[in-house]
Amino acid sequence: MKILSSYLKNELDNAKSSERIENIIFEIIFRHVNDMLFIMKVEGDNQFRYLFANAVALEKAAIQEESIGKMIHEVLSPEKSQELIHYYNKSLTSKYAISFKDSGISADGRTYFGESILTPVDDEDGKVKYVVSVTRDITKTVQENKYLLESQERYRSIIDHNMDSIFSLDHKGKILSSNYSAFLTTGYTEKELIKQQIFHYFPESDRKCFKRLFNKSIKGEALESQDLHFTLKKGSFIHVHIRTVPIIISSEIKGIYVIMKNISPQIDNMETIHYMAHHDQLTGLLNRAALLRDLNQVISEDKNRVVELALYNIDLDRFKLLNDSLGHKNGDLLLKDVAMRLSRITGFEYKLYRQGGDEFTVLLHHINKQDAEQFAGVLFNQFKVPFNLGSQDYFISPSIGISMYPNDGLDSETLIQKADAALHKVKERGKAHFQFYSKEILLHQPNIVVMESYLRRSIEKNELSLYYQPQINLQTGRIESLEALLRWHNPTLGYVSPAEFIPLAEDTALIVPIGEWVFEEVCRQIVQWDAKGLQKIKVAVNLSPKQFLQPELADKINALIHKYGIPPCRLEIEITEGAMQNTTESLAIVRKLKDIGLSISVDDFGTGYSSLSYLKQFPLDTLKIDQSFVREILSDKKDAAITTTIIHLAQSLGLEVIAEGVELEEQAGFLKAANCQKVQGFLYSKPLPPWEIEQAFLYKEKSLV
Repeated sequence: MKILSSYLKNELDNAKSSERIENIIFEIIFRHVNDMLFIMKVEGDNQFRYLFANAVALEKAAIQEESIGKMIHEVLSPEKSQELIHYYNKSLTSKYAISFKDSGISADGRTYFGESILTPVDDEDGKVKYVVSVTRDITKTVQENKYLLESQERYRSIIDHNMDSIFSLDHKGKILSSNYSAFLTTGYTEKELIKQQIFHYFPESDRKCFKRLFNKSIKGEALESQDLHFTLKKGSFIHVHIRTVPIIISSEIKGIYVIMKNISPQIDNMETIHYMAHHDQLTGLLNRAALLRDLNQVISEDKNRVVELALYNIDLDRFKLLNDSLGHKNGDLLLKDVAMRLSRITGFEYKLYRQGGDEFTVLLHHINKQDAEQFAGVLFNQFKVPFNLGSQDYFISPSIGISMYPNDGLDSETLIQKADAALHKVKERGKAHFQFYSKEILLHQPNIVVMESYLRRSIEKNELSLYYQPQINLQTGRIESLEALLRWHNPTLGYVSPAEFIPLAEDTALIVPIGEWVFEEVCRQIVQWDAKGLQKIKVAVNLSPKQFLQPELADKINALIHKYGIPPCRLEIEITEGAMQNTTESLAIVRKLKDIGLSISVDDFGTGYSSLSYLKQFPLDTLKIDQSFVREILSDKKDAAITTTIIHLAQSLGLEVIAEGVELEEQAGFLKAANCQKVQGFLYSKPLPPWEIEQAFLYKEKSLV
């Protein structure tokens, strides 16, 4: 590279100030070798000629060596030359070095940003003869500043548009800033929040907990608290989930962020679901889930004390006849009246439950057999007065079976079963009286023994079969899945109701081989339908609690899937809430089933007795709303509210919802409006054998809505 062009050299030879200029040039060149250097000669108003440009300038500024000696307006575009001439003139006028920032196009076509210093050089007469320009490339700095600005804007956008309330606090807990959601949620204005101590907004009961979070976070920990209370401007409280995050700048903690989520709606939903899970929706009484909970609790508390209790199973005689004759509405009124009468008995320590239908249960504490018999008489007295339905009086009597703890059993299931057995004996003997359980009762139940004998040979004799009930997508009206339902036809007993043989199979452990047969039959049927070219849909299979807890369940199902070569996504497993009582064991099983690729649904949701915490813990896919809730959604506001709540809860957890027992168009319309995804019931189809499913649905894309 030539340090000085020949043109400049000649100019310097003729100039008296050449030595001074040369000193300046060499000093700049060697101190700023990475900067662009230009020397311009002043030849009059707006007239500046290139005398020199160093190698960096030629490389970055897209100026050719041939441009040296030309005027600035001859080298650059009119817009760019006018811009630079403006600054050069400014330098001439001030006679001091000036700086400015501009941008240009480099030799390789990229835009660069520069910061220039123009230094005027005058001669011995004080007249400016030259201007020296040193331009530093600040493209990287500009880009970094732009990125920093964008990052700040992104951060601010996250804060400002976050649905959660966000507070910025100093080391003493004073609120420095907050987002719009904080004002919207709490009701306070910016003036009311800023510079206030945040601790005062937490009630005294929660303040200590929040201060503990604050003190740890101000030392560098990010923490969270599940449920605290925050005081609103109107004086009430909301449930909040709190996260505290330290604000760290240049390795120094400047304060903390408090991120606050309002979880009051979720708390309210959980309380509603909890109430629903333990109360009968028609009468408001405690339900079977509550019975098992209370019975287990009482037995657990009384194990170290010999305290007796009585369990009464009450069934209303001829209720079905009355219900069919007068209609379900009057039947429900009767059940409510019975519940009211039985709940008003005084002088005894007891709890009343409705298990479903016309069946009520009483749990009586601290009582011997003699007093238990006296209480049975009190129960009968409640039915002496007729029930008035539609201006007409109706008499109805109860049948009552009684079991006693600890004589008849040491666990809840046994006591309930023996009270049922005693009630069954009352029904056999003409109803309208009570019966304590006794061992002799089992000797008079040959039908159960005979049924078990036939059931044990049902598989080998090909007496079992599967029916399939369609599950309809309410939005599209098309069948999306089927539920496989077990049927048993015995040559001697005829068609036996699943309500009779399924509990028997569960009690005798026959449910395990029967359940394995069901899975294999479903897999075989799927393969057969696929071979016929039928539309491919998912099939749901019910698992009984005893079958669900089999240690090799997942391995056996996986083996069948591989044996028949069907995709795991074609199968859905339905389990009941009761099967998930032992969370640790059940969770491990469900995870194994999910690892295979199966879908998991909870059958008859809301009627079981498992803790609702499993909704959070278990990897579920679907909730099935029990038909007991769907049946009265059009006439009972509570059932409608509960059904809607279940749907909303499921959607908030990312679960699909299927409503069972849909029989009316109006029910389907209600569920569709509530955003329920799928339904099944007699409105669309009863359970059908495989060949009828093929003919009716699978050979064509049929809309049913």
